[in-house]
Amino acid sequence: MELVVFDLDGTLLNRSSQITPYTRETLRRLTEQGIAYTVATGRALHGAVDILQGHGFDLPQIFKNGVMIWNPAEARYSNRYLLTVDEVGHVAEAFLTREITPFFFTLEPDDRHAVYHPPLRQKVEYKLVKSFSRERDLPVKPIGELPAYADITNVSAIGPESAIQSVAQMISDEEHLVAYMGTAIEDRRLNWIDIHHRSGSKGGAVELLKEELGLKQVICFGDSDNDLSMFALADEAYAPENAKAEVKAAATAVIGHHDADGIARFLRERFGL
Repeated sequence: MELVVFDLDGTLLNRSSQITPYTRETLRRLTEQGIAYTVATGRALHGAVDILQGHGFDLPQIFKNGVMIWNPAEARYSNRYLLTVDEVGHVAEAFLTREITPFFFTLEPDDRHAVYHPPLRQKVEYKLVKSFSRERDLPVKPIGELPAYADITNVSAIGPESAIQSVAQMISDEEHLVAYMGTAIEDRRLNWIDIHHRSGSKGGAVELLKEELGLKQVICFGDSDNDLSMFALADEAYAPENAKAEVKAAATAVIGHHDADGIARFLRERFGL
C-alpha cells in the first residue's frame, strides 16, 4: 500500500490556511479508495487540529517538522525529540543578540502545550501572540513563568531576513540542532525561523510511520526546505508551483499552485478519483 504525506501551509492549504471544498472532497475520495494519508507539518498539534478535524486524518500525524508524532487513536504522542537546557540557552542567546524575541514552545504534563516569551519587540509579535492564544488555543505566558519541569520542543521567531539568517548562523555549531526558515505568513516582508532537534525531521518521522504501518511506498507533497528530508526518502515527491526553487529541483515533478487546489487536482488524476 501507499502512504500519501501532505505538508500543510503552502501545499495542501490555500493562502487563507484552509482546506477548500474541492480538496475536502478529494480527501473523502482517497478515504473511500482505501488510500492511506497523513500530514507532516511545521505546525504544532494545536495549530492544526481544527484544520484536520473531519477530513479523515486518522493515522499518526507528524508535527513540528518531525519533532513529535501524534497518535489520534490513542490521543498521545508516540515519539518526540526535545531540546537540552544548554541548547535552549544557546538558542536564546542567539535571538537576543540579534534583538529578536524568541518563543519557547513547551510540552508539559498530560501532553499540555504552552508558549513562553521575553518582552515583545515588534508589532508582528503581538499578532503572533494573538494567533497562538486565539486561533491555536495555546496559553501564552511571560518567560518568567516557565516552569522548571517543562520540556522545550522548539524555539521560533519572526523578524527581518538578515537577522533571521544571522541567528541560524550563530547556532550552526550545535550539531544536534537544525533551523528552518521561510517567508512569514503574518508579514511577507519578514522571515520566520524554527529551531529544534536535528533528529526530529519530517523524513525520519515519515520513514518511521512507513515501517510501523507496513506500507511499501511513500508519495509526498511539500513546498519548503523543511520538506526536503521527506523528499529524499519518498518514492514520489511533488512540489506545487509556488514551492521554493530547491524544492522544485528535488521533486519528481512540479504540479499546480497551492491556491488553485493543485495537490487535490493532481491526486484525482494520479489515483483516478
